[in-house]
Amino acid sequence: MEIEWELEVPEMDRNVATFDDDLAFMLRAEHVAIYEDGVVRILDRRIYPIRVEYVTCHSPMEVRQALQAMVTQSAGPYTACAMGMALAAHEARNMDREQALEHLERSGELMATARPTTQVRMEQVVAGALKVARETEDFTDLDLILRDHALRAMESRYASIERVAEHLLPLLPDQGTVMTQCFGETIIGMMGRLLRGSGKEVSFVCPETRPYLQGARFTASVLKDMGYPVTVITDNMVAAYMEQRGVDLFTSAADSIAMDGGVINKVGTHQIAILAKYFHIPYFVTGIPDLTTPRAAEVPIEQRNPEEAISAHGIKHVLEGVEGWYPAFDHTPAHLVSGVVTDLGVFSPYDLEQYRSRKSERGSDFYSFAV
Repeated sequence: MEIEWELEVPEMDRNVATFDDDLAFMLRAEHVAIYEDGVVRILDRRIYPIRVEYVTCHSPMEVRQALQAMVTQSAGPYTACAMGMALAAHEARNMDREQALEHLERSGELMATARPTTQVRMEQVVAGALKVARETEDFTDLDLILRDHALRAMESRYASIERVAEHLLPLLPDQGTVMTQCFGETIIGMMGRLLRGSGKEVSFVCPETRPYLQGARFTASVLKDMGYPVTVITDNMVAAYMEQRGVDLFTSAADSIAMDGGVINKVGTHQIAILAKYFHIPYFVTGIPDLTTPRAAEVPIEQRNPEEAISAHGIKHVLEGVEGWYPAFDHTPAHLVSGVVTDLGVFSPYDLEQYRSRKSERGSDFYSFAV
């Protein structure tokens, strides 16, 4: 992987993607992940917005390494993986058809298994790209075909999550404060897009989300970029803020919404949900329930390098010998969830089978994940 420091932010051909023109900087396709000319370029979210840098990946293995290193987070890995499939097609350009498909399958598995908690959804991304490849007769421009597929999938996800935002909008206060957690990426952008013409006067408070500070650096940046008042607090100020300043609604996206109503999301979501319950603040989780995940407790929780918990921006801040612990996600049980806001409406966390039934009647959108 190579890191490029961009003095001038690169722009891809805007004829390729226009669905994101009115969104914040880091929600536009070329600033998430993009395949061009035999490489995948990924905005380095480990340091944005302090600096705008891109990690350039020359192989699917380097995309995997970037995913493991948290170069991109939230929904970013899904786009990076899809673009990585285009890169795999570029690598296979001189292979015969059977060899090329085998290479795509191996590359897809390599990227999909980069992080265990999101593996199921990453496998769906890979499956979508493989389906396109198998249906393509001429592999001459397969890399560009898969690049365009990745962009269409991203557009489809944005459209699907915009429908989620349409159902979230009536739940937001007409005038008040909404607390977020971590970086919901797509739902944050879609909520911001719809709020513009709603007449609602909403301000936001974002816990910082240690150790990578996604709430402070990403959610707050996107909301500020889109014109909303936003306040950042440290993770241990949540109860104080709720009690002294007041919060009207708590919302988060989810890395997984299981069919038992349990939510897997960035570690810290559970404790905020407990506090919201104590202070009588509704908690609405947004996203698309995982129809193949019966129980949240069965979702594997990624254990990250404990050094990340005792460091900040690469600087260790404890004495030698002090240990860290860093589960990347936690499990919020259904009894703490006021409602699950989906593309088909708002459902009780105890009745997601009704969502399954309605979804089967209407069909599903590929790549319409929660974030």
